Amino acid sequence: MISPESEESTLQKKVKCRVAVAILNWNGVDHLTRFLPSVVEHTEAPDRVVVIDNGSTDGSMALLEAQYPEVHVVRLSENQGFAGGYNEGLSQLDSTWQADWFLLLNSDVGVTTGWVDGLRLAAEENGWSAAQPKIRSVERRAEFEYAGAAGGFMDRHGFMFCAGRLFDCNELDAGQYDKDHPVFWASGASMLVKRTAWFEVNGLDEDFFAHMEEIDLCWRMKNRGMSVGATSRSLVFHLGGGTLQHENPQKAYLNFRNNLYLLLKNDHRSGITSRIFMRQCLDGLAALRFLMEGKGPFFKAVWRAHMDFYANRRAMVSKRRSEIEACQGVTRSEASLAGQYRGSVVWDFFVRKRKTFSSLPLNRFR
Repeated sequence: MISPESEESTLQKKVKCRVAVAILNWNGVDHLTRFLPSVVEHTEAPDRVVVIDNGSTDGSMALLEAQYPEVHVVRLSENQGFAGGYNEGLSQLDSTWQADWFLLLNSDVGVTTGWVDGLRLAAEENGWSAAQPKIRSVERRAEFEYAGAAGGFMDRHGFMFCAGRLFDCNELDAGQYDKDHPVFWASGASMLVKRTAWFEVNGLDEDFFAHMEEIDLCWRMKNRGMSVGATSRSLVFHLGGGTLQHENPQKAYLNFRNNLYLLLKNDHRSGITSRIFMRQCLDGLAALRFLMEGKGPFFKAVWRAHMDFYANRRAMVSKRRSEIEACQGVTRSEASLAGQYRGSVVWDFFVRKRKTFSSLPLNRFR
């Protein structure tokens, strides 16, 4: 057992840092070359930049050593994915750094003046445990970017969407979401997380490996009474990959599988079996659409996602029970419940032809 004196001495020896901007890298030397200069330029003390490297072999480390000696590097021996990389990297960082906030940042994100302070102040003033900036596209700079836009929401069937983006329709940013507002989830492309909240919920779930693990993180925090928000005080530009499930069957597989994991693990209301069944039926319709469009690999990706969900269902049920137990006695505020849409964004988008977030009825949101 560490004595109070020893613990205080250890803290005094740690590198003090208000916000640790943590970039996860795996063979991303091109992204680091293109985007790291803006991050270094616009991140000022007492905030610090750190690169967590997932066992890269492409010259990333040589670039950092030669051109960015001020950037702290945490080296992992192998690629542990998005979730595992951040978990291990931030755990190692926490052993030597005393940070108030972690700011998870994709390596393909460019930032702007005041981006850290704008995000941190919005979180502190609103009492958020996690927050995201406004995220626009690198290639189409006036347009919201797919992965996060102006903050994430979820409909009654577990479909995720954003202020500024419904399915593959990205809106132009005309200031329509320029405010601080609570959301259901913050984008992992650029997400500020309070250090204490990160460790309270044990970081990211490594069973997700990649895609939607940040939504799982936010949902677990919200189930414990914390709140999540988005702000326009901070602006970043994300290269991203557009609509993920249209560019790669593997990504489609992870998204469909992980969405089922999310619902089973974190939707603690009774009747979860029927809601999972409804979601699987909707996934089946998506798979048939892929098939009719001649996208056989994507049809197989949905099938594989559901088979893997069944194979791992028992483990996820165990996690569900653990989460329910951890949340017992928690009184959730309106802010912690915010971001849920009682309607069906699928019905609204494809049948009612509502193509923008602002066209959704406000009275259907919590």
